Amino acid sequence: MARWLVFVGSLFLGSPALAQNADDPSALGIPIEIGRSFTLDSAVMGDERHLNVWLPPEYEQSDKEYTVVYLLDGAVSQDFTHIAGLASLASLSWTFGPMIIVGVETKDRRSELTPPASDKRYIQQFPESGSAAKFRRMLRNEVIPYIEANYRAGGRRALMGESLAGLFVVDTLLREPGSFHDYISISPSLWWDDRRGLSSLNVEQSFRGLADRRLFLAMADEGGTMQDGVDLLLKGLAEMPSSVLEVKYSDRSSHETHATIYHGAAEDAMRWLYPAPPYDYGPTPWYLIEGASPPVAEGE
Repeated sequence: MARWLVFVGSLFLGSPALAQNADDPSALGIPIEIGRSFTLDSAVMGDERHLNVWLPPEYEQSDKEYTVVYLLDGAVSQDFTHIAGLASLASLSWTFGPMIIVGVETKDRRSELTPPASDKRYIQQFPESGSAAKFRRMLRNEVIPYIEANYRAGGRRALMGESLAGLFVVDTLLREPGSFHDYISISPSLWWDDRRGLSSLNVEQSFRGLADRRLFLAMADEGGTMQDGVDLLLKGLAEMPSSVLEVKYSDRSSHETHATIYHGAAEDAMRWLYPAPPYDYGPTPWYLIEGASPPVAEGE
């Protein structure tokens, strides 16, 4: 028993070497970088915004241009890190991508990601809401030009967001579909303003003159007016020819909640939008074949 007490005590006290290292700043290791952060002095918003950029590992060694995914709620404390991780997976798995991720910070989501409400209940409950057009103007006039002036941005731009940011994605698709080529909306808050406009959605005018737009839409088990809003959106978009707008709907209501849906749905969206050619692994190695042996080298 005494020996066990000594052992357990040592776990709490730590070894002298570890205690000594804890006082040495070099023992804390080297920070791991996943991107670069910039401060944008936004004249549109009247304040500063952080832009976080993740580049494919091959970026510096190539002269290629890349699809850019503009990520709403893209601060380091928001969704930038886990979405950048998916882009990193693309580079490791060779199955989709590559792409540039640009995280755009939001500060007041309820204001910046919602269009103006017309229902008095929503106006009274959310008096600070309704600045989506202003935030979209920042993206269009400041963020996109900055990125395209400083990085090798390719021919496609994507907009990604979840919840209120998913609402903003849909709102942008319906109001200014020419702003981006690909739209990724995950569990969008289409309950907003009591789903006004979705029940009589007519998108033919909005998409006139456009082609090759794509929407990835995913929903969890939220149900209620949130699901009804998505159903109305899908009904309104159903008549659009796929040459103009291709829609992929991922119904995840049987196994996802609002808290769990984002990461997996975002990966599925990227795999659908930006698939890579099948990787050629060559002949099946012997150790994956039942009863096989290493090939005999010539001369043995």
